[in-house]
Amino acid sequence: MEYEHVSHTFGPVFDERSQILILGSFPSVKSREQNFYYGHPQNRFWRVLSAVCGQKEPLFSIEEKKAFLLQNGIALWDVIESCDIVGSSDSSIKNVVPNDMDVILNHADIRKIIANGDKAYRLYLKYCKREGRPEPVKLPSTSPANAATGLDRLTEIWSRELGVLKRCADRAPRQKH
Repeated sequence: MEYEHVSHTFGPVFDERSQILILGSFPSVKSREQNFYYGHPQNRFWRVLSAVCGQKEPLFSIEEKKAFLLQNGIALWDVIESCDIVGSSDSSIKNVVPNDMDVILNHADIRKIIANGDKAYRLYLKYCKREGRPEPVKLPSTSPANAATGLDRLTEIWSRELGVLKRCADRAPRQKH
């Protein structure tokens, strides 16, 4: 496969009540085809998040997923707006143009930022970290490429971190924008 310059084709999910921002690196080929986040059937993001937030029924449609995120105070986006990439390989990413995090951070009540995996974490630190913004928390990637961490362990880690962050966010005084 060869490098291809690709731009992000769908926007963030958030509203003014969003308190936790989950960031990926860049959409996979399958996500780009579906025009929404975590579209690869082997990616465990939606299963993990559903378990963490107590969602009993599977989420199938994009509208169901958006509503689920907003009901749980979760914003979702990627660090990268465009880049050169080979397929879906995070390790191949180069020539990064980052997304403008102010799009969310100036319009939502984000109190915590979670990076879905090491690549999203490192890209955020390199391109998006600014004084006054929450420090990102790095969680294990839900990608099928992260075969070392099984579904049960992912759910346990994400549940511990997201649960603590949600409880803290729910108790903290609301910020004025």
